Amino acid sequence: QLGAEIEYLNNEGFPPLKIKGKRLQNNQVEVEANISSQYISALMLIAPALPNGLEIQLQGKITSVPYIEMTLNLMKECGFKGYFTDAVISIDPAEEIPPVTLTVESDWSSASYFYSMVALAKNAEITLSSYKENSFQGDRSVTEIFQKLGVKTSFLDGQLLLKKQRGQYKKPKSLDLDLSNSPDLAQTVAVTCFGLGIKCSITGLHTLRIKETDRLQALKNEIEKLGGQVEITSDSLMLGASDGFNEQVQIETYNDHRMALAFAPLALKTSLEILDAAVVTKSFPGFWENLEKLGFSVEKSAID
Repeated sequence: QLGAEIEYLNNEGFPPLKIKGKRLQNNQVEVEANISSQYISALMLIAPALPNGLEIQLQGKITSVPYIEMTLNLMKECGFKGYFTDAVISIDPAEEIPPVTLTVESDWSSASYFYSMVALAKNAEITLSSYKENSFQGDRSVTEIFQKLGVKTSFLDGQLLLKKQRGQYKKPKSLDLDLSNSPDLAQTVAVTCFGLGIKCSITGLHTLRIKETDRLQALKNEIEKLGGQVEITSDSLMLGASDGFNEQVQIETYNDHRMALAFAPLALKTSLEILDAAVVTKSFPGFWENLEKLGFSVEKSAID
């Protein structure tokens, strides 16, 4: 739509493909907005370099709106001009990138795994660095979600303090959530609820089918290995309450970093083995070392 020349080398519509570069003059593009916000953010980021800027018209229901807003807000902090109104994103052209210094905030979805550890523990306290109370990240909603699971969040000088104390928390019988704005939290929330024996229903998960793996099916497979009961649809997951765990279970990761990261905290409840554990290097290369610092027993052979 922008005028680039694309040649499919094997099958039409599938990689590998060859893109011939040229000066892009078109300044309007239509994008299906119900698949992934990543396509939209990518277009937004190249828009200032286009001679006429870019107007992105979003078609259908818009998924993961906070990620689009985060991209736009960060671009504005860098000096670019843009607008997001109704179903249209407009980014002005920029002749140069002005110098600016920004502090990159830590990733809230990565923080979710530590929230899970605190929730699954009887008593726990963990401090994480470089988080903003008024964060642009949609996954900041982890604070409200895990408050329902007994984790209290405090902010102090850019640090995040997670705390849980026995006797100060009443476990809910069930949890109903719409994670359409923060789908990357789904695996962590589902596994944590299973570990706590809480029934949960999670909707807004249509994008999970097209991630690194079919995350809905992967969650069902691995939670049921551990003794849970899971039902899935094209965009939802229903987890039944459980009161026990199978032991010595091998967790398949399906080449998906979030499968390894989400299931690891269950070691607080039962013994398990994470297969292809090095997959976490995609987003969190020091994860297993951090677990050891927290007192987990991690066999190195499992991650070599």
